[in-house]
Amino acid sequence: MQDYGSELELPLAFLVQHMTCAKPEEISSIMNDFNEPGSLAPTGLFLGGTKYMVIQGEAGAVIRGKKGSGGVTIKKMAMSLIVSIYEEPMTPGQCNMIVERLADYLLDQGF
Repeated sequence: MQDYGSELELPLAFLVQHMTCAKPEEISSIMNDFNEPGSLAPTGLFLGGTKYMVIQGEAGAVIRGKKGSGGVTIKKMAMSLIVSIYEEPMTPGQCNMIVERLADYLLDQGF
């Protein structure tokens, strides 16, 4: 089992396998939740047509969702969103750590 929590680079096959195509209305709902935390909780978070149950995040900064043994972490940046969808064997904690490290790296690079 590969330790995804110890590095930022994931195998390309892993990334391609887990890419999703978000619909404009899904991104609008996500952005609305960053502006009005908790707005996604009653309906759930939809991403690429998949519904995630919204779980504890950081108001205005991070949204987290859960679906079965996997989930999603979304980090708001100044000019972009980092969206990370994970499945076992990755844990929510590993995903969160990778997203936070990537966000820190991007901030250091001026993004």
